[in-house]
Amino acid sequence: MPDESFDAVVIGAGVVGCSIAYALAADGRQVCVVDRGPAAGSGSTSASSAVVRFNYSTWAGVASAWEAKQAWDNWADHLGGVDDAGLARFVTTGGLTLDTPNQDRSAVLSLFDQVGVPYEEWDEETLQARMPLLDPGRYYPPRAITDEAFWDDANGRLTAYWTPDSGFVDDPQLAAHNLMVAAERHGARFRFRSAVTAVSRTDHVTGVTLADGTSLSAPVVVNVAGPHSGAINSLAGVGESFRVSTRPLRQEVHELRAPEGYSDNGAGPLVADVDLGTYFRGTPSGGLIIGGTEPECDELQWLADPDTYKINPTKAVYDAQTFRAARRIPTLPVPGTPRGLAGVYDVSDDWIPIYDKTELPGYYVAIGTSGNQFKNAPVVGGFLAAIIHACENGHDHDIDPVHIQLPRTGHKVDLSHYSRLRDINPNSSFSVMG
Repeated sequence: MPDESFDAVVIGAGVVGCSIAYALAADGRQVCVVDRGPAAGSGSTSASSAVVRFNYSTWAGVASAWEAKQAWDNWADHLGGVDDAGLARFVTTGGLTLDTPNQDRSAVLSLFDQVGVPYEEWDEETLQARMPLLDPGRYYPPRAITDEAFWDDANGRLTAYWTPDSGFVDDPQLAAHNLMVAAERHGARFRFRSAVTAVSRTDHVTGVTLADGTSLSAPVVVNVAGPHSGAINSLAGVGESFRVSTRPLRQEVHELRAPEGYSDNGAGPLVADVDLGTYFRGTPSGGLIIGGTEPECDELQWLADPDTYKINPTKAVYDAQTFRAARRIPTLPVPGTPRGLAGVYDVSDDWIPIYDKTELPGYYVAIGTSGNQFKNAPVVGGFLAAIIHACENGHDHDIDPVHIQLPRTGHKVDLSHYSRLRDINPNSSFSVMG
């Protein structure tokens, strides 16, 4: 006999898992969330740069990000209440995307027009005038810092586009906690330091077993285990039918002091610089967070085991990312000692997540989310709740995809965009940009 019974078990209490738990509990289901970590958002979520931007390669991606931004803007309303720990705050900084030869600006801006995302197109003179701290030179393609050509002079000048509504969430782990508390208001329960060791099934999922021997029965199980999602799928015996796969990737993010003038009016702007292979944004305390955009010249650190990786930033990656940022911001001071953090992403083949049912009835996945889905967490709960509600009532999402109307913007999203059976998107950036 099971120790406890629920309507749904959610595996993973990151920001996406907590959002799904909140949506399912608000839908009237008895939900239990289990996580191997010590607290909500203590895994990949805590390592997120928490950027909120809208430039994706697909309409669904842009529409979802724009809808989610409205939720971040009205966070307490989205949560249906407050949290004694405080509320995460969305900080609007504006975002600059520098153009590169291999990216078609018009494709993204066309999607902005369809979705209603405000933007400005900047020519070379406007870029120089509006962002005088930035070197406007074109250096594409990105190069390894060990390549002598890394230091070559610019081969032209850049143009860009500006989205005034971009920004970041100031505390990603607190955002997960906020969603956990919202789920608890609807009766959801959370069990931490509770690793899943088995997924029970017949011709339908029946529950999970935890490392302490506790058995939780449920007709619905949702895998939101981040970099451990592949191992959970193996326990459930699913994945062979997937056309898109996921795997764990070690990533580093570094923090420096922003140069004088970068954050004069609050946190400095978000800059996406695929030309050099980096991105950066300011912080409320005057810092600069720097990450990478997976340029071809960098060897990606794929992991066979997400639990075995160097948890501290390395000098090699630190130098690569901060020197690239310093080429774009010549006044940026770069200390010799790395400061930052390393985490593990759960990455799909085309960097677009999988939000879907599986070949095992009752077993669902929200995987491949790391790197570019934090911003969309407020809407992802609704995506999974809609798919689960339809499928558990006999609907075949594979044949007749579920559509969802987004409550704030009114846009309708075809959720087959996130199907496990989709073809890999050839228009993807195949990087964190999505």
